[in-house]
This record gives sequence, C-alpha cells and structure tokens, in this order.
Amino acid sequence: MSVTVHILNGPNLNLLGQREPEIYGADTLDDVAQRCTTLAQTLGLNVALFQSNHEGVIIDQIHTARQAAQGIIINPAAFTHTSVAILDALNAFDGPVIEVHISNVHKREAFRHHSYVSLRADGVIAGLGVEGYALALRRMATLLVRG
Repeated sequence: MSVTVHILNGPNLNLLGQREPEIYGADTLDDVAQRCTTLAQTLGLNVALFQSNHEGVIIDQIHTARQAAQGIIINPAAFTHTSVAILDALNAFDGPVIEVHISNVHKREAFRHHSYVSLRADGVIAGLGVEGYALALRRMATLLVRG
C-alpha cells in the first residue's frame, strides 16, 4: 500500500526566502519541496505539496486529502490564528495531522500565540526553521509506516 502525506502551506509561504529572511530564512518553498520529496522517498512515503494564499483552496485540499492521503502536514501561516473553517475541515480528516511553523510563534506578537489548528493537530513543531518539515515527515513515517 502506498502511503501519501499532503503537505499544505498557507498564505505568503510562496514568498519564502524573500519575505523577512531574518525570521523565515533563505530557503524557498521549492527548496522545502525538494527536501521533503527526497526525504519522503527514504521514509517510504509519497508526498503531495500544495501552497495557496486563499483559505478556501486550502480547505478544498484538506477535503481532497480525505480520499487521497493518510496524513497531513500543514503550515497554515496566518490562517493559524483566524480560521475556524480550516479547523473544521481538519476535524473531518481521519488521519494524523502535524502543524508546522518555521518561526517560533510563541516569541512573536501575542495574536500569534493562539492556534485554531492546534486543537486538531496530533503534534506541533515551531521555531525550528524549515527543518520542521523534515521532522514532521519523520514523525508521519513513524505513525503511518512503522506504526
């Protein structure tokens, strides 16, 4: 059986490597995608990566994952703090969900300290840069492949 993980990225992550590199680093989203694809192969996973600046598109991808993926890794970016709709969509997904944030949201503005997504997430990784995606993939492999 093929095990697929959807990696979903929210608004402004298409600007990764350009926008506020002092916070988010110099790696681009393409760099992250390449590393995730390579690592996933070694872990026995398939990955599908998506990014959107639009809440509804992210929700549609979560709905797609209900039929096409066994796990979701999500960096909802600014939607973390605002989207009950993304939380509701994640609640309709049966597999594990891992929330990833490149920056340490708890060292930033107070409004970033609350996450709706965390109410559904099986794990949260924050503040470890883009390496957080690799750690999330390793955890997914433990949950889904090595079980």
